[in-house]
Amino acid sequence: MAEDLTGRRIIVTGGASGMGAGLVRALPALGAAVVSVDITADPGESIARDAGAGFVTCDVADPDAVDKAFGVAVDGLGGLDVLIHAAGVAPGAPAEEIDLAAWDRVMRINATGTFVTNQAAFGHLKEHGGRIINFASAAGIKGLKGKAAYSASKGAVVAWTRTVAQEWARYAITVNAIAPAIWTPMYDTTRASMTPEQLAAHDAYMATAVPLGGKLGDVDQDFVPVLAFLAGEGSRFMTGQVFPVDGGTLMMR
Repeated sequence: MAEDLTGRRIIVTGGASGMGAGLVRALPALGAAVVSVDITADPGESIARDAGAGFVTCDVADPDAVDKAFGVAVDGLGGLDVLIHAAGVAPGAPAEEIDLAAWDRVMRINATGTFVTNQAAFGHLKEHGGRIINFASAAGIKGLKGKAAYSASKGAVVAWTRTVAQEWARYAITVNAIAPAIWTPMYDTTRASMTPEQLAAHDAYMATAVPLGGKLGDVDQDFVPVLAFLAGEGSRFMTGQVFPVDGGTLMMR
């Protein structure tokens, strides 16, 4: 049973797809007032509308756009208690083939986007405290072959999260990160692109890589309850942590 979030005012970035969209759909049903922020208005607006949430279009790596979008969102919510920063990209390529433009794009969206949105949220939280939840990745802890730029950007997210958790604790702001391994429509697309032989090999690998169940987790059953807890009052004495939500794949220490 997910935590009751009645009265909680939450901004979710990356709310037009994947896990962000799952949160936009789920959190209002737990009592939260939610505004989704995403660069993609379609289907971001319709997802938010159907869930009873608000929506603001924004490039999360543009400081001026973020300040403006967060201002609109906070005005609509009547304040801010939680930022869930889910927006990000995860392109892949061999390390030696990544060009500077591709590297800059991944770092801009994933690392700079975290920096910019967290700073914007801080301005609205510093007077009364609150929660910031960033999206890290096992790739940012262990590395991931074929995704060097992505791994580097998520490593930056982890270091940033652990640092500002210390700096902003005096304002009663907790800053944590999650490292999720959750089944999304993007993963369905990835699976559909595989040959039968590739899919069989992938599923065989997942069966051993994920101790709990041998496959990626479910958004509603496995993911939303954890995020609801981290967004709620029960997590008030937890900060600077990376929480894997991945069936035991990472096993953080």
